[in-house]
Amino acid sequence: MTEVAMELVNSTKSIGKKKIIKGLTFTINRGEVFGFIGPNGAGKTTTIRMMVGLMNQTDGDIKISGKSIKSDFKGAIREVGAIVENPEMYPFMTGKQNLAHFARMIPGIDKERISEIVQLVGLEKVMNEKVGKYSLGMRQRLGIAQALLHKPSILILDEPTNGLDPAGIREIRQYIRNLATKENVAVIISSHLLSEIELMCDRIGIIKNGELIAIQNVNETTDQANLKQVELEITPIDKAAAILKEKHNLETIQTDSSLSLQCEKEKVPEIIQTLVAHNIAIYQVSVSKTTLEDKFFDLIGENTIG
Repeated sequence: MTEVAMELVNSTKSIGKKKIIKGLTFTINRGEVFGFIGPNGAGKTTTIRMMVGLMNQTDGDIKISGKSIKSDFKGAIREVGAIVENPEMYPFMTGKQNLAHFARMIPGIDKERISEIVQLVGLEKVMNEKVGKYSLGMRQRLGIAQALLHKPSILILDEPTNGLDPAGIREIRQYIRNLATKENVAVIISSHLLSEIELMCDRIGIIKNGELIAIQNVNETTDQANLKQVELEITPIDKAAAILKEKHNLETIQTDSSLSLQCEKEKVPEIIQTLVAHNIAIYQVSVSKTTLEDKFFDLIGENTIG
């Protein structure tokens, strides 16, 4: 049975007469990685600030493991762990000392829990080294460990791979997937890197102008209805576009030397046969999977990610 970690119910934020967040309603389940994306100024940061209680809602509610941010703030926030960009640690202390320091702030965290979390994020070998000597990837993992010490229901990571090299990004991705499964924690990730969201997440929510415009499973989003991106290097282009519209009802995008379109994989041979039958010269056909980035820009209708 699916267990809900967080529920937004008509969550709204207004500043003056301007509505910044417009009635967000959705749920996030334990054990899943949920990507939260949108263009600049869409309201991602405002929503995250409301989720962690740093900003009051104008209307609606946010419930974490059934506890309301409004009526039971302490109980709700006890269920949250969060990292915004680079975690702040004491560089002159070891990793072990940093975690012990944070553990003292919250009742009920023992040495066994610290050891368990250190093992989960794979930092056993460097826990007695000073954090000032850690790589950025190690500091991110230590930050995740600190955020998980109190066994939260939900972990919120804002740009968790920011500033990391490709190896570090892959490393953090693996640990995020691992902890969602092993800790049964819901992970919310806000990121600019759509390719990473695609690899890390089970579902994504896309926000634009303060409104949730889509929530979809990543597999459906990236390969919905077996859609493929088809690039055709052909001539004459105008004639080919008109034929594809007339015969197959396909919308195309033209450049100087090519046409691009989306269709089911099974339709590609039929499209080529139609073009050949109408004396269209075909020089190259390229077929690729529709990516999350393609879907994202289709939905928001603009080319700015934020």
